[in-house]
Amino acid sequence: MILYLFIFAFAIRLISLFISIRNEKRLKLEGATEYGKANSLLLTLSHVAFYGLCLYEGLHKDARIINVTYIGLILFAFSMAMLFLVIKQLGPIWTVKLIIAKGHKVNKSIIFKYIRHPNYFLNVIPELVAIAMICQAWTVLMIGLPIYLIPLTIRIIQEEKIMKAMVKDY
Repeated sequence: MILYLFIFAFAIRLISLFISIRNEKRLKLEGATEYGKANSLLLTLSHVAFYGLCLYEGLHKDARIINVTYIGLILFAFSMAMLFLVIKQLGPIWTVKLIIAKGHKVNKSIIFKYIRHPNYFLNVIPELVAIAMICQAWTVLMIGLPIYLIPLTIRIIQEEKIMKAMVKDY
């Protein structure tokens, strides 16, 4: 059953990836610029590795559905709701990459007003914790999450620097 939950979670993530790819292609056709390509690749690989290692640990331990699985599912549902809220708020400029559109405007909706980088803090980090909980992958959570936070921190620093330099009113 853990495998089916994992596949479902991964499928939802793939939907967001397709949205990102569509937006990225259009943005680049309109003259947008991508920054931090190497770190974006590292983040992608880290995300896939985290998922894969959680699945491996869960299957290796023969994880069953227990109370923590349900908590993980609730956290995952929250993280996906936040992901799709951010996608809706940012609309055609949302991508998983660091791409700045020509005439990029600062989003001043309530979620962006009160939470700096809501995609990372309300989606990505809770999502990874949730996947580890669903798979009961405690080793991956304790070792993998701190490692994942390295390229994520680099991304946030890059994004802040680029936005301050390139976007008016940031």
